[in-house]
Amino acid sequence: MKQTAMTISMINNNVKNDGEQRMTSLEIAQLTGKTHYNVMKAIRNMEPAWANVSQFHFELASYQDSQGKERPCFLLTKTECLYIATKFNDEARAKLVLRWEELERDVRCKMEEGARRAQRDACYRRDARRCKRPKEIRLLTCDEEVLNEADEIIGEELDELNRFSDHCYTPSEIGKPFGLDGKDLNSFLADKKVIRWACGQWRLTKKYEHRGYTENRCFIYHGRNGRRKMESRLVWTEKGREFVLGLIR
Repeated sequence: MKQTAMTISMINNNVKNDGEQRMTSLEIAQLTGKTHYNVMKAIRNMEPAWANVSQFHFELASYQDSQGKERPCFLLTKTECLYIATKFNDEARAKLVLRWEELERDVRCKMEEGARRAQRDACYRRDARRCKRPKEIRLLTCDEEVLNEADEIIGEELDELNRFSDHCYTPSEIGKPFGLDGKDLNSFLADKKVIRWACGQWRLTKKYEHRGYTENRCFIYHGRNGRRKMESRLVWTEKGREFVLGLIR
């Protein structure tokens, strides 16, 4: 039951080597509107019972106040925070729970972004290897062969552009069980301030960006003048689909 001490400046985003997030008693005080002195007092009063059951003391840390003096504070895990919150009023507990939900969501987003980045890097390396292979050069002898070759090239381009959206859901696919077509669902999400129309397509509002909810799916078509054009549409990942279903229900 050893009690450790460390300096707050040594902690990167309050995530230690064990990968578990922590929250300082300073942030708890700020969230709940209490003085840090009273939060520290409450934690110290509740620590003996916690140590008797868990066999661990709360982690002691330190910080520098506005005068440059070193002051003590506690660094608590989510479970420890929720234990301390049992002494708070309902509003303070709600603020603490929502803050933890926000912290965990940020970590998940960073992990998912890292996974997507690793997948992109792997695809780029694969494509680089393909580029090094000599491509057979042959003479196209008829219009049908030209069209087939063009379709093949366009297909390869689309495969490359849409490799992250292959298994995503369109608005029509998500809305169909509820009797909604794609336009209806997009209008619903726009009313909820989830998406907005910008630059010729639906996009997530700033609040919902970088959460792994959507990808862009590209389509290639030919205009009246015969020139090839590209259009991008918003599609939803499995995580995004669950989020939208939660809003509908």
